[in-house]
Amino acid sequence: MKSPLAVTLSLLAGLAIMAGSGQLLADPIASSAKPLALRNIMKDMGKNAQAITEGISHEDWLQVEKAALLIADHPQPPLPEKMRIMSFAGTRIGTFKSYDGETHDAAKMVAKAARGSDGEGVILAFQKLQTACHSCHQAFREPLVKHFYETR
Repeated sequence: MKSPLAVTLSLLAGLAIMAGSGQLLADPIASSAKPLALRNIMKDMGKNAQAITEGISHEDWLQVEKAALLIADHPQPPLPEKMRIMSFAGTRIGTFKSYDGETHDAAKMVAKAARGSDGEGVILAFQKLQTACHSCHQAFREPLVKHFYETR
């Protein structure tokens, strides 16, 4: 098993690469007359993920906890937009909701570990959080962008 320091360094290096390449907070929709509220929700969640990474590197568990709770309890899009997204997801809505649930649960685990100053627990929970985010983005980001922005 890798040491906690090795896991931390690997995680931070991966996040730095993703952030530097623009993948973590990529905004593939440069201009749109009326962007979905979901876009700003996702941007805020990305900023909070970066705050978690920074908090981990400084062992600032309060910062980690606060940012994780903001992810866990992120706002929902307005109901009409939510209905449009659900319609877009169609038969895959269960998968979409499952990723959101995984994100919520993992963020809560990050917050709980941070509250206990459990650095290794934070890192392990954050890995689950990042995996949930990445999986959802792989499954839905490109089709969602094409559907709501590129087909107008």
